Amino acid sequence: MNFQLCVAQLNFVVGDLTGNADKIVQAARQAHAQGAQVLLTPELALCGYAAEDLLLRPAFLDACDAALQAVARETADLHGLHIVVGHPQRLASAVPRTRSVAASGCHNAASVLSGGQITHTYAKRELPNYQVFDERRYFSPGAQPCVFSVTNAAGQSLKIGLLICEDAWFDAPAAEARAAGADVLAVINASPFHVGKGDEREQAMRLRVLATGLPLVYAHLVGGQDEIVFEGRSFALDRNGALAARAPSFAEDLLTVTLQSPQEAAASPSHFGLTGPIAPEHTTEADLWHALVLGVRDYVGKNGFPGALLGLSGGIDSALVLAIAVDALGADRVRAVMMPSPYTADISWLDARDMAARLGVRYDEIAIAPQFEAFLGSLNPLFEGRPLDTTEENLQARIRGTMLMALSNKFGSVVLTTGNKSEMATGYCTLYGDMAGGFAVIKDVVKTMVFKLAWWRNANDPYGTGSNPIPDRIITRPPSAELRPDQTDQDSLPPYEVLDAIVERYMEQDQSPAEIVAAGYPQAAVAQVVRLIRINEYKRRQAPLGVRVTHRSFGKDWRYPITSQYRA
Repeated sequence: MNFQLCVAQLNFVVGDLTGNADKIVQAARQAHAQGAQVLLTPELALCGYAAEDLLLRPAFLDACDAALQAVARETADLHGLHIVVGHPQRLASAVPRTRSVAASGCHNAASVLSGGQITHTYAKRELPNYQVFDERRYFSPGAQPCVFSVTNAAGQSLKIGLLICEDAWFDAPAAEARAAGADVLAVINASPFHVGKGDEREQAMRLRVLATGLPLVYAHLVGGQDEIVFEGRSFALDRNGALAARAPSFAEDLLTVTLQSPQEAAASPSHFGLTGPIAPEHTTEADLWHALVLGVRDYVGKNGFPGALLGLSGGIDSALVLAIAVDALGADRVRAVMMPSPYTADISWLDARDMAARLGVRYDEIAIAPQFEAFLGSLNPLFEGRPLDTTEENLQARIRGTMLMALSNKFGSVVLTTGNKSEMATGYCTLYGDMAGGFAVIKDVVKTMVFKLAWWRNANDPYGTGSNPIPDRIITRPPSAELRPDQTDQDSLPPYEVLDAIVERYMEQDQSPAEIVAAGYPQAAVAQVVRLIRINEYKRRQAPLGVRVTHRSFGKDWRYPITSQYRA
């Protein structure tokens, strides 16, 4: 006789305790109807991840406690089902916040609900404090394993060792669960996406399986929360470390895993019968696309914006953002505005119109030449005798930013900015101009990847919003800000292949300039890019947040001082 474990790979909203509780209850009813003995929800599913400083508010913790009790009451009739709910648990004796913010008085916990009661509670032991994680600010660590038993219709029992996310990356928590009698490890998680993270997780959990000899079920969150995206991709590994089940990425799912009973497994020790559906893997470009789409959809939707708007220039970055926005929200909720200046090429007009027509979005044109001339007229007496420079270029960008923000104020749609990571790194962007807006969709996507994603999207239509949305000429023409005659990006910056490699090595991998030069990159280019990264921190601090898709973005996991004299 087998056991069934269900994984509620769901999209929760931070602070929506009633809505999150309802989702858990509905998933529990569905799992029970399928005959499951266990339902796993993701880490901190009840309050949403990451709740950040809400966790320091006593009233919030009280509300979380009440929501947990509500889930227990609403599922009391689901006999035989054990529901693992991730939630914050207040400590019995909290350290006063006046002494230490870090001792906030709660655990990152998971409770087992059965028959309307809380039967077990486990506190996360390993609290990550790197990259985007800041768990030591909010939680106190647990110290004890948690193993609970479930019984199937044949009266056979299965002992489940419970772990929370980071615990499973270390030896001791899993080993102690096994020593306490666990037959299988259940790991509930909220692990932010970055390129390649899915494979990293599966490999790390495979090592845990091989070290303990226990099969493992990994329940993961899906959805966007501010700059972070969780891609789902929950999975199960058999006792040999082989992939036995996997949920789809970037979508809600109720993954059902069937486990052979320990009694039957003992008769065939070379195999622990663990099976389920296996969703296919994506390419890097597909993963990135789905992550960006989900990030936009959830930021707009969870914050209640009616839609999004952006400046469409006829260039590659704004074209990519428009395609992402339409896939995320639908054409009827996206508006594109072309704002030509005296330096805008005719092909930019034509390509912008062409792309807007292909995707079926509302498209407007607002010439900014009158406003530009008015600004110059006002400033000419003060600028007399000085040559044209970036001042006049930035005026154009700031006029456009003002126009977009006016439309946002009037109609309520959030402005999507279109700058990429290469520009964020080097400051090739204008404060209060092209940086003005509410959400920076591709701020963690370097320029070389921007081109790859554009070609990928033209060859694929994952959301049914239209094939080949980006005119080829937008992708193939030399990129330009079009703020002065015959301008191209490479007038000011190294070739993007070189620039992006230097950014990756210096910013993401913490290599020194000397190490980057030793790897074969031109010393002048390295010096230029490193200097630009250093002097433009003040711009990045004022940039809108955007979707994190690499292991280090210009967001929560980049914390450099603006005022600094360090030069290496």
